[in-house]
Amino acid sequence: MSEFGNINHNIKPELNITGNEPEELNLDDARRVKVLSPGMLVFKRFIRNKLAVVGFGILLFMFAFAFLGPLFSSYGQTQVFKGVGSMAKDFAGAIYNDELRYTVADGETFSSGDRAQFLFALGKNTNTFSYGDDTYYFVSESEGIYRILQLDPVAEVLRGIYKPMTGENVPKALQKAYETAVQQDLTAFELNGVTYRIVTKGKVTQISTEHDVALAMIPVYDAYNPADIDKISSYKFKLVSSLAISNNEDKFVFDGQNYSIQYDDGQSTIFDSKGAEFAQVSAIIVNPIDQSIFLPVDFKSSVREAINDRQSKFNYIEDNGESVAYSIVRVNNTFNIKKETPTELIRVFEAPSSEHILGLDNNGMDVSTRLMYGGQVSLLVGFVVIFIEVAIGIVIGGISGYFGGWVDTSLMRFVDLFNSIPFWPMILIFGSVMDALEVNPTQRIFLLMMVLGLLSWTGVARIVRGQILSLRELDFMVATEAAGIRTSRRIFKHLVPNVMPLLIVTATAGLGGIIITEATLGFLGLGVKYPLASWGSIINVSSDAYVMTNFWFMWIPAGLLILLTVLGFNFVGDGLRDAYDPKMKR
Repeated sequence: MSEFGNINHNIKPELNITGNEPEELNLDDARRVKVLSPGMLVFKRFIRNKLAVVGFGILLFMFAFAFLGPLFSSYGQTQVFKGVGSMAKDFAGAIYNDELRYTVADGETFSSGDRAQFLFALGKNTNTFSYGDDTYYFVSESEGIYRILQLDPVAEVLRGIYKPMTGENVPKALQKAYETAVQQDLTAFELNGVTYRIVTKGKVTQISTEHDVALAMIPVYDAYNPADIDKISSYKFKLVSSLAISNNEDKFVFDGQNYSIQYDDGQSTIFDSKGAEFAQVSAIIVNPIDQSIFLPVDFKSSVREAINDRQSKFNYIEDNGESVAYSIVRVNNTFNIKKETPTELIRVFEAPSSEHILGLDNNGMDVSTRLMYGGQVSLLVGFVVIFIEVAIGIVIGGISGYFGGWVDTSLMRFVDLFNSIPFWPMILIFGSVMDALEVNPTQRIFLLMMVLGLLSWTGVARIVRGQILSLRELDFMVATEAAGIRTSRRIFKHLVPNVMPLLIVTATAGLGGIIITEATLGFLGLGVKYPLASWGSIINVSSDAYVMTNFWFMWIPAGLLILLTVLGFNFVGDGLRDAYDPKMKR
């Protein structure tokens, strides 16, 4: 055996593990040659960049938070949390009555036409009015109380001639009493206990008796005992009591019973013969919101006293002895009586707690859970849009760069056409159109991704075209042509893979920009819609200055997640760019 053969088997002896004897290595030993694959070279360069490693760690956390977090969350994305609280709800309404209310005497009628003529006469300050064949006369007993009488003609006088309306002739005593009243300019006179009215109609003067027909009143009556409502609302009781109130009397008699009157500020209380509260008279109407509820007069009295005293709150003691607080809210001429009522309320803007780590939002939903699901949308939008960009860019750029000539010119002019479309105005218009069409929130996400991808692929197409123009004349491409490989395989099997490192760097760096774009649309209210969430739509609530200054947990966590995610993609993109750089030191 030659000496060269001996050398081949005894090159560079090394110590074995124990260090006692040298171990021989052959030229064909795999341990002799440490060769790294291109992927391993890129990986080693990547992990040598500390910022890139930090960015990769941030992205791992974000993906785990967005896609694994909901699996461990106890709440759903749209779960609304409610609690029992108190709310001031409308319980009753009060108003100063300015409309006359009519009480008609038993057996009488006073139609809507009669009432209209009465109001017309009241406006003209004329005490007499007629409707059809009936003539009426009203007496103002006091402010807001009018007694309406119907006149029954007994005689007409024309130029001293008396014409009887009933009977055969006009008694001499009636004629003499009438003439005396005319001489004294009186409109009424009495004869034998009967009151006669003098009414002039043109050239004819009528002498008439009168009887009660109706009362027109602004004050309203409320019964303390529901059993007394019919008696209190009767014409006779209102006539007697209103006359007594008009004359500021302390007592009156009705149906053989004595009643007393106590005057308060703006209202009068009527007591029966036993001294018990019987009715209340006031110009303030108090009615319940729920008509099935009966409001005690004591409650109405408390409301009226509070309104007269211009109070905004009052307490009323219920039958069970419980003191209930009420508030009065005035809206124009109406007073809304509100009662604190236990009710189920949505827990909005609740501060962070052990139950909800980041609190509850303006819709009563768990903020941390919404951030997890919002991260899925934001990251999904970013990756799908980048995929659309790269797919379209590779096809257009690859064909343009490989064929050149008129194909390249035509496709590049097509790219210029897309570049001339204003990006933000088109996005804003598209978002407004989806709002107008009320597109389903889930469909809105996919439409948004498609539009963002279709408007953003031109940069990738230019990069691919430029790279392929420089690669298509190299020797390996001449070899593929000589081997008869078809054109599509040359482009997408041999040229595009050589461009992929640059595309990976571009796509990674562009992911951060897409996420910011989606967040901006969400902040403007044109992105993902309720009840779905994205980081941008979550942070939209901070457009209210009050929320921004008082509820930090509504916008700071979402803002930090956007910031960290964009930084993570930028760090990874810079790390990949340096790792793929062939001039980078190993």
